[in-house]
Amino acid sequence: MTVSDIAECEVSSDLTTLLLRDASRPPAVLTAERLRLSCMCAHCRRARFDDRFPAQFPGIGIVGIGDLGYGLNIAFSDGHDRGIYPRSYLWDLAAG
Repeated sequence: MTVSDIAECEVSSDLTTLLLRDASRPPAVLTAERLRLSCMCAHCRRARFDDRFPAQFPGIGIVGIGDLGYGLNIAFSDGHDRGIYPRSYLWDLAAG
């Protein structure tokens, strides 16, 4: 599964990682678990606020990606598909 725009994003065949490519920087890899833990949708923010957000997502996979132009809507194997990840946020996650 590949999404193209300014940067290219590709999900690994085992669904556990997202590869980011951009001509202006080295490629970066983000795990599905890191992405799921970093979701900033209202549902996940509320779960964090209420102390209901899991500390980990073992075995989580990326099952879909929607290209929104400025970012990606990522769907996960736990059914969560509300998160929008701006491209700048993805690169920030990869950097640190």
